[in-house]
Amino acid sequence: MKLYLAAAVLMLVLAVQTEAQDEPTLEERFAKFQTQVKEIAEDLTEKTKTTFEQLDKSEFAVKTKSWFNEQYEKMKQKLSETFN
Repeated sequence: MKLYLAAAVLMLVLAVQTEAQDEPTLEERFAKFQTQVKEIAEDLTEKTKTTFEQLDKSEFAVKTKSWFNEQYEKMKQKLSETFN
């Protein structure tokens, strides 16, 4: 009977020790968190960059730039005619 009890206690100790080894330490958790934050930031950076490139090349942006350039040239021409 004592042998069975000793074997059961030994198995319980081994099981607890194995479970304790599986838990990550605080340092490992922070390292994992840092990696996740870095990946999220890189992904967000790439998406933002892509979005701004698409906006810059959109038809609305191109037409707006053209319109402002035309208005600037007209104003510049009128000023030059007025002050010359």
